[in-house]
Amino acid sequence: MCEKSEHEREWIQNALNGDEQAFYELINHYHTTVERFARQIGVRDEDIQDVTQEVFIKVYRFLHKYSRGKFSTWLYSVTLNVAKDFFRKQKRENAKVLKTIQENPVTKYEENLDLTEDSRILHDAIKKMDEKYRIPIVLFYFHDASIKEISTIMGMREATVKTRLKRGKERLKVSIAEGGIPYESKAF
Repeated sequence: MCEKSEHEREWIQNALNGDEQAFYELINHYHTTVERFARQIGVRDEDIQDVTQEVFIKVYRFLHKYSRGKFSTWLYSVTLNVAKDFFRKQKRENAKVLKTIQENPVTKYEENLDLTEDSRILHDAIKKMDEKYRIPIVLFYFHDASIKEISTIMGMREATVKTRLKRGKERLKVSIAEGGIPYESKAF
């Protein structure tokens, strides 16, 4: 049994029993993961704290609904849903801000990573992809999520995840080969 899993299970059980310190241990352990994933799916740097805080509020409120699957899979799902809610709220409040976000994708999520120029080109191309391809690629290649986990996180069939990964990789190849121009923005 993995020591991480044992601590995780203990933290979850103790948090469910009202132990605030155990919940803080969960937050400390997963805080960076949530922030990184939120950035990679398009949350702007200035909104990361708000989204991350909302994720952990939801985790606190709904921890009793977590089933015995992999905790990180459930946490990615919560993060994705909070981010989508956040995007919808932004859209309702200010359509102009949403347009700016779409035209100027986040470019600083790699700030703590020592990326080569090739890596930066890859990350920039991924950020410009349509969400339906970007999220599975980010989860699969950067968060080591399995097809089954991505299926659970995104609420879709495994076959759909496989198709989106395949098509996403194809679009990514085209985008990089053509200088990082997003595939979806081309007129056919």
